[in-house]
Amino acid sequence: MKISGAEAIIHCLLAEGVDLIYGYPGGAIMPVYDELYKFQDKLTHILARHEQGATHAAQGYARVSGKVGVAMATSGPGATNLVTGIADAQIDSTPMVCITGQVPRHLLGSDAFQETDIVGISTPVTKWNYQITKASEIPEIMAKAFYIARSGRPGPVLVDITKNAQFDELDFVYEKCTGVRSYKPVPKPDVKAIETAADMINSAKKPYIVFGQGVILGEAEAQLKALVEKAGIPAAWTILGLSAMDTDHPLNVGMVGMHGNYAPNVLTNECDLLIAIGMRFDDRVTGSLDTYAKQAKVIHFEIDPAEVNKNVPADLAVLGNAKETLKLLLPLINDNEHKEWRAEFDKKYEIEYEAVIKNSLKPTKEGLTMPEVIEQINLASGHKAVIVSDVGQHQMMACRYAKFKQTKSNITSGGLGTMGFALPAAIGAKMGAMEREVVAIIGDGGYQMTIQELGVIFQHNVPVKIVVLNNEHLGMVRQWQELFFESRYASTVMTNPDFVKIAEGYHIKSRRVVERSELVDAVNEMIASKDPYFLEVRVEKEDNVFPMIPSGASVSDIRLK
Repeated sequence: MKISGAEAIIHCLLAEGVDLIYGYPGGAIMPVYDELYKFQDKLTHILARHEQGATHAAQGYARVSGKVGVAMATSGPGATNLVTGIADAQIDSTPMVCITGQVPRHLLGSDAFQETDIVGISTPVTKWNYQITKASEIPEIMAKAFYIARSGRPGPVLVDITKNAQFDELDFVYEKCTGVRSYKPVPKPDVKAIETAADMINSAKKPYIVFGQGVILGEAEAQLKALVEKAGIPAAWTILGLSAMDTDHPLNVGMVGMHGNYAPNVLTNECDLLIAIGMRFDDRVTGSLDTYAKQAKVIHFEIDPAEVNKNVPADLAVLGNAKETLKLLLPLINDNEHKEWRAEFDKKYEIEYEAVIKNSLKPTKEGLTMPEVIEQINLASGHKAVIVSDVGQHQMMACRYAKFKQTKSNITSGGLGTMGFALPAAIGAKMGAMEREVVAIIGDGGYQMTIQELGVIFQHNVPVKIVVLNNEHLGMVRQWQELFFESRYASTVMTNPDFVKIAEGYHIKSRRVVERSELVDAVNEMIASKDPYFLEVRVEKEDNVFPMIPSGASVSDIRLK
């Protein structure tokens, strides 16, 4: 059938199972929006209040639902405003397709009104991108975009479509993409490598697993748990791996990294076998590479060959989807308990508990602490909520103290560390899993970067819960200034507006907590609400997140105070 390019785009989205788009209209994408208007019964469009908000919402939706998130914007500033969210999705392996309008083909390169080279700008931060200049290209390119975004190690794809291609007609035929020449998204498992891995695990005296988001993306949670339990191996997580395994599992030993737990960091340099599963050895995990796990053999289970030997040399690489490789590994693994080795983690946990955790959850100080707020959310939600955190001290506190029983429950900006991520991402997460409780935990600094997205919550009555932990500082930067810059608080003190009044201006039920005696009732009221809810909690202004590995230091140099 002969249809316009703009209508073809809508049919492509429907063919890919898309039912929700976040976006912001403008001149160069208006033909698509005109067609979208005609398909409102099949395709819901959520008007973000800023294009960056649209990308973060699409990310939150993708991370919780497992589907490809979709964001759409016009040319020029609309397209460039997507770039932060695209970069965030790229480094955190989030499947997303972004569609941008572009000036007509004959104006390309002329500096026409609202023209930017978004393909050139986004090339370093996309898994793939393409500019469509003819309507006839639309079906093939859109199919390819969705295939690339979701296959293998997921990531963001951008499709830029000139205005003439949206108006011109084509004979529409759509075929889903099942492969791209020279692109091999999932390496075929090497049976010999898996057998070698099993031998190394079976002979290790102090084996140790660090798992990341690759377990969640590969849907390998059950296989990870089976491996850990069968072999009796302590397992720690990166912040994006959090929730792949129950946080209260006896073999879940906590978080690695700069603000991770004491035991899994220190004992990284005491294990004899380090088994990395679906993680990329980010610098915030490893600290100084010169001293990271030098005594250990390293097995790296990884879907992306580019990540192997990039930071930490592997003695053995096991390429492939973690679910498939772990399935093949499990029958070869001997039953074991490693009681003495596991006891080392227990001893060091006690050290951290006495030095840090006890005082954080049951503080003697007058002011409220972030961990006690998070603990109350745990209790009120039955450890079942999706926690969407922004970036900063509150993020590290949320990752350290939130408790999870279900996968895909921890949504945060890991690799890029994007302030402003949480509010729109929580909107997307809630729309991706309406049956789940979604709680955004945000600092007063990051909250004000995308505060306008409260308009989306109001307009669409999205029942997300928002908790702003207000310490009237850019807390993480302030902490570094205190510890490493002699408490020179350069541009980190915040003079904030009345957050409750702002939320009430969007007709969102709101409450402020200042005293400890108010906390339990306020959190219970928030969780019980069927409607959107905003809770501001005034917390200690100069609390710090510990443990902490100073930048560039060894994981063994972790500080407890």
